[in-house]
Order: sequence, then structure tokens, then C-alpha cells
Amino acid sequence: MSLQGPGTAAPVAPASPASTTTSSSQPSKTSAASASAAVRGDGTTVASRARRRWRTSRMVVAGLAAALLAGAVLVTLTPTTSTIRFAADNPSPDGGMALAQVLGDQGVRVRPTTSVAEAIGLAGPGTTLLVADDYGMPDDVARSLTGTGAQVVLVAPGPELLAAATDQVTHASRSPDLATPSPARCEDPDAVAAGEVTTAGALLRLADDAQDAQVCFTDASGAGHYAVTTLDDDPDVTVRILDDATGLTNAQVTTAGNAALGLRMLGHEETLVWLVPDRPTAAGEPGGVMAMLPPWAVPLAVQLLLVVIVLALWQGRRLGPLATEDLPVVVRSSETTLGRGRLYRRSRAYGHAGASLRAGAADRIARRLGLPRSSSPDALVDAVCRATSRPWEQVLGLLYGPPPAGDVELTRLATDLDELESEVHRA
Repeated sequence: MSLQGPGTAAPVAPASPASTTTSSSQPSKTSAASASAAVRGDGTTVASRARRRWRTSRMVVAGLAAALLAGAVLVTLTPTTSTIRFAADNPSPDGGMALAQVLGDQGVRVRPTTSVAEAIGLAGPGTTLLVADDYGMPDDVARSLTGTGAQVVLVAPGPELLAAATDQVTHASRSPDLATPSPARCEDPDAVAAGEVTTAGALLRLADDAQDAQVCFTDASGAGHYAVTTLDDDPDVTVRILDDATGLTNAQVTTAGNAALGLRMLGHEETLVWLVPDRPTAAGEPGGVMAMLPPWAVPLAVQLLLVVIVLALWQGRRLGPLATEDLPVVVRSSETTLGRGRLYRRSRAYGHAGASLRAGAADRIARRLGLPRSSSPDALVDAVCRATSRPWEQVLGLLYGPPPAGDVELTRLATDLDELESEVHRA
């Protein structure tokens, strides 16, 4: 057994590659662990601070997540269809989805819209513009629609729209006979292919000086349900007019030759702009911003309001009994009085200062004279007059007179009230 001195090095066995790798990687793991467990200046670690913040905010995060999930569900479940009569995306019996889908299957690109401005932007040469149920649009708007250069199809047009498109066709003054379908009785290829149609609209009639226009599906008087003419301002634009959309709706499109007429008059071009203008707001219907909101906006707003109420009830502090605590410093009453006086002077609140002086003096005088706090001003003035022998008007002016208007009047009022209190106390 041998002892080694301080300067003698002990033999060290060569380390294996495996042990070398292990020993070299161990310090990095230790340093990472120590870094993650490093204590901050407030005695916490990163992990503890993260856990505390999660505990305090998890309900808020859960509420927001629930609101977002509810909104996503509402958006997902919101139907992409409409309830507008004869709209291309309306699957109800009075909608036009069946006709629009068949046109799409035949290669026609259907562009449904309820905006007149959007329809004018989409329509143009090489397209067909369908305007249905215009509800009596203004004359300038009607002329803008018929001036796009697109082939025009009018379904149940109002007088303004019909007059803006052509002066060769007018509305007839009699109602149609809806008992039996009406045969074509004209040379228009679309009407001949349809054979006969059923409709429920007002009849159309040619003007006395009409040229290059024809009316189809007529009765004995010569009035019919369908007319073909050209645009007054552009003879190259064909105007096809159907007196009513009932025969082209989902419920009636398969009756008689309604489908054939609808497909042929709307399928002349590759693009069809299907315009059903928004109906004007009637009495009792929502208007303004509410009319422009999507149908799921109100339920989503209600759910968000409920979430806010729940969070307010959860986070709100309930009022409990008052707790008496010692003030950190002692504030003398004289300092409080001086401070309030300086505030009154800085804000030039002479009226407030005078009212405070009069209220204090009246309270002290009433207690001195044995009057209750509920005593009327007249009773207090009478008691002061008896105690001091002062005139009634003078006492009333001191205690309930007009407010002072400046420093001089305020100082005089304070002096007079002090003298009055002194007289009462001497009495």
C-alpha cells in the first residue's frame, strides 16, 4: 500500500468510447434540467408560473372556445338556400332551384343574385339577364338593367321595367283563365317547342304599332302569357317576357310545357345572371342593419351574451360585510379641513364651500338649542332669533341666503357664522 503526495498524479484508466459519450452528454441534460427549474426573483419557476396562469384563465379560455365552437356550428348548420320566391337557390315549392339545376347540368353557368348592382356588373354581351319579380323598381334602375347588352328575360315585370325594355308590349287589362293550359299559337321556336304552358300572371298584349314582336299562348282576345320582341335601344338584344313565374317554380315546372319554355328561353347563352331583387321592407319587417345580418348572427350574439354574463358572475366579487382596517398613517382633522378648503379654492367652488359652512353651523346650532335634525329651516331660524335677539331676516340670510360669489364674500360669511354661533353658545 503506497501513499501519493500532492504532486503525484494517480493513474487513470482510459475511458471507453461509450463511457466518453455518456459523460459528455450528461452535463447538457443537467444544465437543461437546471435551466427549466431555475428560480426567478419572485421565488417561482417557469413551470409554476405557467400552471398558475392556466388555473386563473382556464375558465375564460374555455368560455371563448365554447363561443367559437358554437359560432362554427351555427355557420356550418346555416342552410345555403334562400326563401325568396323564384330564387335560383330556393328549394321550396315556390322557388326556382329545379330549373336552375337543370340549366347547370346542360352547361349554363347560373349566377344567382339579389343585388341590382351586382347583376349589372355580371351581365353583358354574351350573357342572359333574367329579372324576376322586380316589385316595381324605379325607372332609372330599370333602364340600367336593360342597357347591359345582355339578352333580357323578364318574368312578372312591373310596368316600369316593361316600359324601359320595350314599348311594343304592354300589360293586358284582363286576368287569365287558369283552368286549362294555353297553346302556343305563335311562331317563336321556344314557345312552339313548349307546346302549352300554365301561368297565373296578368296577360300581355301587343301595342297597336308593334313591329317584330309576337305574343304566344294567347286567348280569344289576342292577349297571351309570353311575348318576344327586341330592345327599343338595341335591336340586336332579344327581350323575352313571361307574365308570371308560377309555371317555372319547383311545384309547377313539370306541368305541361313549362320546363321546355323555361329551359329554352333561359339557355340561349352560356352564362345566366339570375336576378330576383330584394323586396322593399314592409311594415313590421326588420330593416336597416338587422336586415343585412345573416340569420345566424342573432343566435350567435345571444350565446356570446350568455357567455359574458356567466363570466361576469364567476369573476365578480360578492359584496360582504365591511371590514374595519387601521389607516397606514394618522391624518389630522385640521389637515383634512385645509386640504378640502384648498380644493374648493382651486376649483373656485365658492357655492359648495359656503353651503358646507352653513350646513356645519346649522347642525351645531341646532344641537346647541336642542332641536332635532328633522327640524325645518323656519323652526331653526325662530329658535336662533329667540336665543340671540337678532332680526329674523338677518338670521335667515346667514343660514340660508344666496351663495358667496368670491373670496371676500366667503370670508365674510365664515366670520358672520362664527359670530352667530358664539352668540348662541353664550345664550
